[in-house]
Amino acid sequence: MKMDYLNHPYSSQRMTTFAKNGMVATSQPLAAQAGLDIMKKGGNAIDAAIATAAALTVVEPTSNGIGGDAFALVWVKGELHGLNSSGPSPKNISIEAIKERGHESMPKFGLIPVTVPGIPAAWAALSKRFGKLPLTEVLQPAIEYAEKGYPVSPTLGKFWKGAYNAYKKLCTGDEYQGWFDTFAPDGRPPEIGEMWSSEGHASTLRAIAETNAESFYRGELAEKISAFSKEHNGFITAEDLAAYEPEWVDPISVNYRGYDVWEIPPNGQGLVALMALNTLKGFELNEKESVDTYHKQIEAMKLAFADGKKYITDPKEMSTSVAQLLSEEFAEQRRSLIGDEAVTPEPGTPPSGGTVYLATADSEGNMVSFIQSNYMGFGSGVVVPGTGIGLQNRGHDFSLDPTHENALKPGKKTYHTIIPGFLTKDGEAVGPFGVMGGYMQPQGHAQVVMNTVDFHMNPQAALDAARWQWVEGKKIQVEHSFPQHIAQALARKGHQIEVSLDSGGFGRGQIIWRNPETGVLSGGTESRTDGSVASW
Repeated sequence: MKMDYLNHPYSSQRMTTFAKNGMVATSQPLAAQAGLDIMKKGGNAIDAAIATAAALTVVEPTSNGIGGDAFALVWVKGELHGLNSSGPSPKNISIEAIKERGHESMPKFGLIPVTVPGIPAAWAALSKRFGKLPLTEVLQPAIEYAEKGYPVSPTLGKFWKGAYNAYKKLCTGDEYQGWFDTFAPDGRPPEIGEMWSSEGHASTLRAIAETNAESFYRGELAEKISAFSKEHNGFITAEDLAAYEPEWVDPISVNYRGYDVWEIPPNGQGLVALMALNTLKGFELNEKESVDTYHKQIEAMKLAFADGKKYITDPKEMSTSVAQLLSEEFAEQRRSLIGDEAVTPEPGTPPSGGTVYLATADSEGNMVSFIQSNYMGFGSGVVVPGTGIGLQNRGHDFSLDPTHENALKPGKKTYHTIIPGFLTKDGEAVGPFGVMGGYMQPQGHAQVVMNTVDFHMNPQAALDAARWQWVEGKKIQVEHSFPQHIAQALARKGHQIEVSLDSGGFGRGQIIWRNPETGVLSGGTESRTDGSVASW
């Protein structure tokens, strides 16, 4: 991408960061610096991504942890590789078993929604295939932060306190005591600026590093997870952990106005962003701050979500292919439904046939788009005692309706919200991008791509621009900085507009673009959190 946005009128509060030798962009300054330090010690962008991700489990535990899932898009030697390190449901779980326990839908907390964690396996797989340094060196910054402690940052402190207050009311059983012992050791959450450490977290990270994650899936850590699950009547077992392997997958894409936008294939929801962009590319959208532009963006996203929620699940269980959902025929069919008024979205019929995000780049041309999560903040509310392992609650997204595409089954991967993005042009890397935050993620991806491609905004401005998000039906939330006159005009088109005073629900993004002519990197980070770009 040429740097044709340098003199563009769109501006932002922060300035885009430029560097040549390396760059790490993520939501926490200590984690970004950890990744850059590893790069300076001889590591590449992949090593830096692993170091940053591991550090984030320590310095931003409100959004991710060792017991969550991960996805990555990795650009190495002119080729894009995809890694799906999301885990399946336990082999002995079933709809009947859940209903026998008195549940009509999958619960949010506790051991029932816990699926096999994929994060440690992702670190090991990335390191083995593309890394230059051993995991014992790459995970050392995270181990030191867990062991020696660090001061809690502002956004982190806010979410930590909110989670504590919620868990105190909702998570009252014995199985939750490990969470309070780990994350509220003094009977309260740590204050902003206060030091927090976790010896258990440090020892777990050390075991993962020394065994290339074998301890987590087939060793001492696996035994601890299994024993705790058995003690509290959970479903996950040592056999589930031992059987797990992450999957290398072929990324999927659509061409949007000359740029290829890449996502991980299902079970991830990146397909939703691609379907929306595939619909939108059929419209002329030359002006960003236009009622027509926002209206078409919103309508396209609503339709894409309706299709995504109907069809996306474990790829082995999908009744409709990615090719069908990204076909020009289907895009035209959905595009034809977008008129002048807001509609309530319904799924179409295709033609037959809590999260942290980080981006890294190095001087060799390697680039990584990486995302990991425990889901819904801290996840299930369950921490295996003495380990710092907070287990994810990803199984909450399963349906207990046996006719639903995403119905719960043993050993099945659920619809997954976390998605890394990547942009290329004419076969060359432009760079990694992402916006974390539940169902905001594909909406953030589409908005960032359009801000970049359609409206020529620099990385920081593309992230800082006011965001909107579709919630349900005709309900749209907009940030308080969203243009009021456009919000009023959208309301006249039938959109139910809600202005949010808190920007915490509009996602947190990172971008790194590379200039193909000079190799210069330009990065943007999220102003809605404690975001940071560490550069060299």
